[in-house]
Amino acid sequence: MGLMLSACSTVGYYAHVAEGQGELVLHRRDVSKVVDDPSTDPSVKQRLAVAQQARRFASTELALPDNRSYTSYVQLDRPYVVWNVFATPRYSVAPITHCFLFAGCVAYRGYFSHDKAKHEAARLEAAGDDVYIGGVPAYSTLGWFADPILSSMMRWDDDELAGTIFHELAHQLIYVKDDSAFNESFATFVQEEGVRQWRRSRGLIAQDVRNKAMDDGFTQLVLDLRDRLKALYASGVDTSAMEAGKQREIADFRTRYARWRAQQWPDDHRYDAWVAAPINNARLLPFGLYDRWTPAFAALFRRDEEQWPAFYANVRALSRLPQAQREQALQQWLAASGQP
Repeated sequence: MGLMLSACSTVGYYAHVAEGQGELVLHRRDVSKVVDDPSTDPSVKQRLAVAQQARRFASTELALPDNRSYTSYVQLDRPYVVWNVFATPRYSVAPITHCFLFAGCVAYRGYFSHDKAKHEAARLEAAGDDVYIGGVPAYSTLGWFADPILSSMMRWDDDELAGTIFHELAHQLIYVKDDSAFNESFATFVQEEGVRQWRRSRGLIAQDVRNKAMDDGFTQLVLDLRDRLKALYASGVDTSAMEAGKQREIADFRTRYARWRAQQWPDDHRYDAWVAAPINNARLLPFGLYDRWTPAFAALFRRDEEQWPAFYANVRALSRLPQAQREQALQQWLAASGQP
């Protein structure tokens, strides 16, 4: 998930984004026609049927926008629709941000071409920055276009497929320029609560909380590494000592991860490959972005007696506050949730 940028600071990049979005618009087909097509793979038909059930549920039960988004389908010729390029200075955990007319400032640039993303990453690396490329299966145009279901979304299970639709529609409903933590935390809450209600409506048992517990635990380990690196970079030591300290902190993180997994999750290896791969500042950026304020939104939802229209009205009121006041209010709701 991620937001494709709506405008850009260079003509070449804007042309690339316009071409990529135009290709999606050109190749989308109504879901009903894809399902009725005898040549469509039966497994794709089944997944599209689930997606349409989730799409109707989003509007009728979650009070999310009722429009043409996620009623069409695009078969891609690649595993991801977009690749996001994240970058930081070599001795900083602060992202190099990019500002755009409608999306505001965000911590990445998105490319429809993996080769273009790699070219941009190489340019940044040559300038001395830490760089990370992350594939994105779906993104939101914030309602500027009718976003389609993409073949890159089909490999998910039903919960992830439905949850992504809820998440991206939440971005269409409420979005604040220059505040990714607010936007992503809000959409993540809508996704998680929406999936919980959607499962209940289908007579399914609640999701396994162990999966989320491990995900949360790993995220906390990564955020702890980021905090340690931040303190190191602010220490004022010389470059050689800073580089040695950076590598030492990353090695210590791997040791803490191995101990944590062995003690709490001995049979779950989902993050082993991530930890074993090269780690730099940029690779840490996506962590915490999607859930910093999620418990605060959950507390607000409970205060509003789990009524979506009232909840959205209060979130919209928060969105209109200056950022400092908005974060202060969210911090109060975070405290009310019992989270630190």
